[in-house]
This record gives sequence, C-alpha cells and structure tokens, in this order.
Amino acid sequence: MTDRPDTLRFTGHAGDIDCALDWPDAEPRGWALLLHPHPLHGGARGNKVVTTLARACTQAGLVAVRPDFRGVGQSGGTYDEGRGEAEDMLGLPAQMLARFPSLAGTPFVLGGFSFGSAVASQVDAGGDAAGLPARTALMLIGTAVERFAVAPAPADTLVVHGEEDDTIKLASVLDWARPHATPVVVIPGATHFFHGKLIALRDVTARYLAERLGR
Repeated sequence: MTDRPDTLRFTGHAGDIDCALDWPDAEPRGWALLLHPHPLHGGARGNKVVTTLARACTQAGLVAVRPDFRGVGQSGGTYDEGRGEAEDMLGLPAQMLARFPSLAGTPFVLGGFSFGSAVASQVDAGGDAAGLPARTALMLIGTAVERFAVAPAPADTLVVHGEEDDTIKLASVLDWARPHATPVVVIPGATHFFHGKLIALRDVTARYLAERLGR
C-alpha cells in the first residue's frame, strides 16, 4: 500500500466517524477495529488502554483502526448509550475494505475497552447478519458488564480484567463469563485503567494475537 493516511473518516448513521489509523512497519497481514471507553467520561481513541491494544496489533502486523464514537472529537452525532455506536461500527468494516481492498480476506480483529467492550460484543453478535468479515479474534478489556448490555463471548475471546477494578467489579465479570465458560485473564493489582500495568496488558494481548494469527 502506498497511501497510508494517519486519519480517515467513514460515514456513520449520525454523521462522520473520525478514525486514527496505526500502521505496522511491514505490509499489513490484516486489520483491527479497537473501540474506546465511555464518551461522556472522557473516553476517546487516544485512551492509553486503546493505544496499548493498538501497539500490540501493529506489532502483530495489523492495521489498527481507532474510531472516535459519536460526539467525540470530529465525529458527528451524539452519545446513544451504545445502540447507535454499535450500528455505526457494524457499517465501518465494509467502508474500510472498500478503501483498502487488499485487506479483504485477511484476518480481522475486534476489540474494545470498558464501554467499547460492550459495543464490540454487540458488533460481534450482529456481525453475521450485517455481513461483517469473519472475525479472527475478539478482545474485551475491562468488560463493562455492570453498566451495559454485553453479549455472551465465545470461548476463544480474550477477556482481560484488573484484579482491583473498582469501576467494574471482577466478580461481576466472572458471573457474566461463567455460563459460557469464557476464560478471564486477571492482571494482579490492576485497576480499571490498568495504571502501571499497561505493559502487562500489552504482553497478554500480544500472546493472544500470536496464537490467533499464527506467528
């Protein structure tokens, strides 16, 4: 690819979706859509957890796409409690692949942090009906099960939670994961925003991506 923009705008149901794009050093082997935390509490694509996930993705050879949700930054519309945000994200992959056709048929990774994890789970659940490309990996970090509707996650999902998360209690995540026997990776001593634990989060993510994508 010769055209490698740092930002790109797609069209959502309520206006533009302004995205940052992070590129791997070599030719991309696939791409990842990474979703940020709550828009009404300072959540944006530059969140450190989201950029940590993006770093792991680019190191794995993926283009990392980090959109700003409705009403954040230069994205149009207003906050819609996860419903409109999921609708917007369901429409983004087709536009991404139209813009970069060489990515068609390559691995597709979906991930989110906090509010973004709830949106990612809904996108994953509705992906077949919306004609999304087959998902290679799903990453839910600080999964917001106490506050939003989070769809059941298949067993191959990476679910990571902080042991000392005071925003979303670990016990609530375990209760959500238990019926489907979804494994949960717990980072000892980590809070909701993984302060001082971002390297551990990156390493967990990198190992998961290596397993899902193959080295």
